[in-house]
Amino acid sequence: MIASALTTLDQYLNHLRQERRLSPHTHAAYSRDLLALTRYCDQYSKADWPALTAHDIRAFAAACHRQGLAGRSIQRRLSAVRGLYEFLLREGRIGHNPAQDIRAPKGERRLPGVLDVDQMERLLSIDTDQPLAVRDQALMELMYSSGLRLSELTGLDLPDLDLDAGLVSVTGKGSKTRVVPVGRKAAEALQAWLGIRAELLPPGSDQRALFIGRGGKRLAARSVQQRLDQWARRQGMEGRVHPHMLRHSFASHLLESSGDLRAVQELLGHADISTTQVYTHLDFQHLADVYDKAHPRAKRRK
Repeated sequence: MIASALTTLDQYLNHLRQERRLSPHTHAAYSRDLLALTRYCDQYSKADWPALTAHDIRAFAAACHRQGLAGRSIQRRLSAVRGLYEFLLREGRIGHNPAQDIRAPKGERRLPGVLDVDQMERLLSIDTDQPLAVRDQALMELMYSSGLRLSELTGLDLPDLDLDAGLVSVTGKGSKTRVVPVGRKAAEALQAWLGIRAELLPPGSDQRALFIGRGGKRLAARSVQQRLDQWARRQGMEGRVHPHMLRHSFASHLLESSGDLRAVQELLGHADISTTQVYTHLDFQHLADVYDKAHPRAKRRK
């Protein structure tokens, strides 16, 4: 592509980072997806963004499909392309968005892994004889109690937590803030952690982060992943347990008990209820398993 097209791409990616405030992970994904389109344009001698038509974008999606890319990955690429052209529209550089009505083939939607209530109880019943164990119990209880994403958990500051009101203010995707309840067990674990948190702070330091490591710095996402994996193995749990599994378990257990999909959507911070609906499939799968095992006329699974 010509130099001006690549400059425009850089401007859009800079817009995503500075104005849209996308996370580094999401920003990197957008960069990869749009570079894939750039390579496609070079292959078919498309010099600049206004030269692409809806037919070209559809052909790009088809090429991705032939390469073996999954439906969800193609959807993500098309979303990145639509975003680029929306940016060009706002800048007055084009007259319409050629990617507007292009849709990827629907891929199979994988159900998220969850822990049942007994497994969650086992995971959360850890020995809290060390400061780091007290911290780990508090963060695990909070993730499960309030359905937090890993990035939301590690981004929490002390003022975000109001234990008197039983609430926590969370900054989620797209810098959107929501306030969610904190359960009794989580509040008790957090109170215990706040009582010893200062032991990990170097003298004279002023750290706002709710969860900190040995050096007094904000706890990194990777550290949470490692600690959760260690606790799961120590508690004798089978399979890999990852932080997002606690959020999935929160949603599944809440929906199973309440049946209120809209409330679960609000608590999870999902912009689209279709994202939350995956948990209805998960709950139905559980019911189907119970039916197959219990009903006299059902086909029993091996």
